[in-house]
Amino acid sequence: MRVTLPNPARLVVLASGSGTLLQTLLDAAASPDYPADVVAVGSDRSKAMALQRARDAGVPDFVVRLADHADRAEWDAALTDAVTAYRPDLVVSAGFMKLLGPRFLARFSARVINSHPALLPSFPGMHAVRDALAAGVKVTGTTVHFVDAGMDTGPIIARRSVEVLPTDDEESLHERIKVIERRLLVDVVSTGLLN
Repeated sequence: MRVTLPNPARLVVLASGSGTLLQTLLDAAASPDYPADVVAVGSDRSKAMALQRARDAGVPDFVVRLADHADRAEWDAALTDAVTAYRPDLVVSAGFMKLLGPRFLARFSARVINSHPALLPSFPGMHAVRDALAAGVKVTGTTVHFVDAGMDTGPIIARRSVEVLPTDDEESLHERIKVIERRLLVDVVSTGLLN
């Protein structure tokens, strides 16, 4: 899969939590030389700190909560419509904790990427760092990949590794992965060429 982004690319970032990955993209996009603009931030949680980060940066935000819809199909349609309104060139899932639905993926085919704190295909899912530690691996890392209908199964765009130290616990390892994860996501978007 190969996608070439315009310069500047219009990004919609989806986040469910604190928004540290989002903040890295906002900081990068504040530079006139960065080839992307964050045009909106969406969340499935009305109290996500990511929304405040967007507001602080003057970026529009929106919330599409699953609980506000009759079922996942209705939520999928609402999220698709909300994101479509911002005409993104790329949708970045940056700590978004819901699987994207079939309508969303059909609408934004090959234009949705995710950042994951493990070297995929190893350790997909929400507990990647914990799973890596439990498996006793010596190296883990982070992956940016295209999103498909599976759980962290889309084609890999880029990966970077992080050594697992003997003293690591889940928190310390995750913090070191986050440092690399933030840089990798900014670098992947900055190339303008996803393949």
